[in-house]
Amino acid sequence: MAAYRCPVCHYIYAEEVGAQREGFPPGTAWSQIPDSWCCPDCGVREKLDFAMIESAPI
Repeated sequence: MAAYRCPVCHYIYAEEVGAQREGFPPGTAWSQIPDSWCCPDCGVREKLDFAMIESAPI
């Protein structure tokens, strides 16, 4: 599964972990995250600004 990183605060969204506090259970694919979603840690960046990374430190 893929992971994506915020370019500002480096928050990582890992598909295998999800984001429970955001309402995304483990296994939620990046494509299922709404385009209007913003970084939950800094709120500065939108989904399209996140960069895919090869592996996530979980």
